[in-house]
Amino acid sequence: MPLFQKGDTSIYYEVRGQGYPLLLLPPGGMGATIDFWQRTAFNAAEIFPEDFRVIAIDQRNSGRSSGPIADGDPWDSYLEDHLGLLNHLGIARCHVLGCCIGASYALKMLSAAPHRIAAAVLEQPVGVDEANRPMWPNAFHDWADALLAQRPELDRATIESFGRRMWGGDFVLSVARDDVRACETPMLVLPGIDLPHPTAIGHEIAALAPYAEMLEPWKEPADLLPATVARIRAFLHAHTPG
Repeated sequence: MPLFQKGDTSIYYEVRGQGYPLLLLPPGGMGATIDFWQRTAFNAAEIFPEDFRVIAIDQRNSGRSSGPIADGDPWDSYLEDHLGLLNHLGIARCHVLGCCIGASYALKMLSAAPHRIAAAVLEQPVGVDEANRPMWPNAFHDWADALLAQRPELDRATIESFGRRMWGGDFVLSVARDDVRACETPMLVLPGIDLPHPTAIGHEIAALAPYAEMLEPWKEPADLLPATVARIRAFLHAHTPG
């Protein structure tokens, strides 16, 4: 089982295909894993190894990955995992495709280490608006219960504090609007169409980022999906360094 290990953190990953590296940051909230790609509109982990060296992961403390419950900004913990895995694999620069919460992880990488990412695709980015704001304080409870069942030595209060800090922000939770304004990385945004993935958040990201493109509609009706995948593939190839 391929694992990237650093201190007490162990990140499960899979590598498929060949070519320019593409890091997939999965959907599924705090329980995001490779398996969640099977529940999305198109399975990026199955499709894109035809063109790229795809790196798919289980996020920290979900699936086959584990790690400490860190103090401070929770998003920094995940950022360290993602950059650490790239270093472990000897990847200086890559594309990144994030879905749902994975889009927020991708935006954190774009803000903190823009030189590591050649191009980014954000699929139905999660975000906070007035309609969905009441749901986020409870977004981590299922994950917390599952984690405590696996690791009873952990403290519930510590886990819940981590969850509240993770989901207590605004906009896309991981970065501020000014961070997106400052992003010079080419970006393709596929706005969401439901409560956790507000259309307005996708529109705002695309409007703020100076080198963003937006694709919509892309998800419904389902017969749009082959063209959506083709557009993503063409976008990534267009921004693959020579």
